[in-house]
Formats: sequence, structure tokens, C-alpha cells
Amino acid sequence: MSNSSSFTEFLLLAFADTRELQLLTFWLFLGIYLAAILANSLIITAIACDHRLHTPMYFFLLSLTLLDLSCISTTVPKAMANSLWDIRAISYMGCAVQLFFFLFLITAEYCLLTIMAYDRYIAICKPLHYGTLLGSRACVHMAAAAWGTGFLYAVLHTANTFSVPLCKGNAVNQFFCEIPQILKLSCSHSYLRKVGLLLVSACLAFGCFVFIVVSHVEIFRAVLRIPSKQGRHKAFSTCLPHLTIVSLLISTGIFANLKPPSTSSPSLDLVVSFLYSVVPPAVNPLIYSMRNQELKDALKKLIQSFIPLQK
Repeated sequence: MSNSSSFTEFLLLAFADTRELQLLTFWLFLGIYLAAILANSLIITAIACDHRLHTPMYFFLLSLTLLDLSCISTTVPKAMANSLWDIRAISYMGCAVQLFFFLFLITAEYCLLTIMAYDRYIAICKPLHYGTLLGSRACVHMAAAAWGTGFLYAVLHTANTFSVPLCKGNAVNQFFCEIPQILKLSCSHSYLRKVGLLLVSACLAFGCFVFIVVSHVEIFRAVLRIPSKQGRHKAFSTCLPHLTIVSLLISTGIFANLKPPSTSSPSLDLVVSFLYSVVPPAVNPLIYSMRNQELKDALKKLIQSFIPLQK
């Protein structure tokens, strides 16, 4: 039997068999990627340039946007190249690097969404303590903790995944390197390793999820006590986009990693992984800007500032 040390490359799953569909896939990914870059870059620029948005909430949103931009850049360019040049190969080291950065960024994003729930909880339920609890130093430390957690999580799981001997070929049934698909190639029945991986992931995911749910329950209880209709609308407008993104990320991630083997198929795995790896970074800017009047005003002002330059 061959093992992972004999592999120099993995073969990723092709999106289509015919050349026409491959080119169509390329243009679809290119459109999504360019839209994500443009939207996220506009939000980063608007927050950086508008002094009214230099608050903890927008600091965390800026960090989230940077993570989104990096996350979609980890998987989509390689998928585009594969579709354009009709190739499937990714080097062994390239696969490990892609897996590491994807885990790092997606975990840091989930942790940051948890911190953003805490930010909204303090802003709405304890507004008098907002400046004390969420000073600039505290915000930097919390954002660094999110990024640090993602880094440690990625190191642990990447090392764990690529230390398993592989003997079932090198075909990864996914358009990017993903832990469940790589572990399917393992020739050792390392149940303890897999259970340990799942326990660490479940503890982190469940802990953050419980914190987010409890925070929003308290937020909604506080919002319903606000006498002003305008005040309730403003509070909801900053919380609902956050809940939407969390729900999308958690639901697709759970389904991708915990669905029964009987329901698994290459096409279904492809769609689900596309939903949790590509869709959130692409739609997060739209979700956040739709109901946030301050951000919409900043984006409108930013876009208008470029119009005279184009005439």
C-alpha cells in the first residue's frame, strides 16, 4: 500500500466534464470573486475613511471583512484556475497550505462573530458601560484572540489531518482541500484521532453558538423594552444581519461535516461546501449594508467622492 509520503499531489473534484461547462464555471467564479473583492473593499475603505464609523462595532466589522476577503481568496482562485486550464492537480504542500489558511480564516471569523454578539449585547443591554468594557485596547485584544484561536485551531487540525497515512488514492472529492474528504483517503482506522478532532471542533463551535444565542436572547428582551419605535428599529437593524450570517455559516458548516454518509454524494458535497466557503464572504457585505443606515451613508459618500474623478 502506498502512503501519504509517496504523494506529490492531490486531485481535486472537477466542477464539470465538458469544456463549455468548465468555462461557464470559470466565469461564474470570476464574477462572484470580483463582486466579493469589490464589496468587501468598499466596506473596508468606507470604515477606514469615515471617522463616524471608528467605533468598536465597525472595528470588528472591518476585521470580519478582512477575514472574508482572505477566506474567499484561499479557495476560489485555485478553482478558477482548474476550470480555466482543465486541470485538477494541487501539490501536497499546496493542499496543506490551503487547508491551513481556510481553517484559520473560517475559525477566526466564527470567533469574531461571537465577539460581535458580545459587542451588541453591551451596546444594547449595558450602554453606560460600553466605553469602559469596549475600549480600543480591549477591542484589539479581543480581535487578536479571535485570530489567535483560528491560528491554533488550524495548526492542530492541519497537523492532525496530514499526519494520517493515506492509501486510498489521492482524489479529493471536493473543489478545495477539506478535512473530511482527506480523511476518507486514510488507510488507518484512527477513530480516536477522528473523535478527538470532532470533540475539539464541537466544543469550540457549541461554546460560541451558546454564547451567541444567549447574547441575542438578552438583546431581544432589552429591545422589546425600548419605548421608541425608532430605537427598536435601530437596535434590530444592527443585530439581524449578524444573526443571518451566523445562521448561514453554522447551518452549512454543520451539514457539511455532520451529514449522514448515506446522504453523501460528490455533487451534494460540492454544493454544501460552496455554500459555507464561498457564499458567506460574498454576501456578508450585502447583508450588513442593507439594514445599516450609517454604513449605507458612508458607502454612498465614498462612491460619490469618486464620481467627479470619472468625468
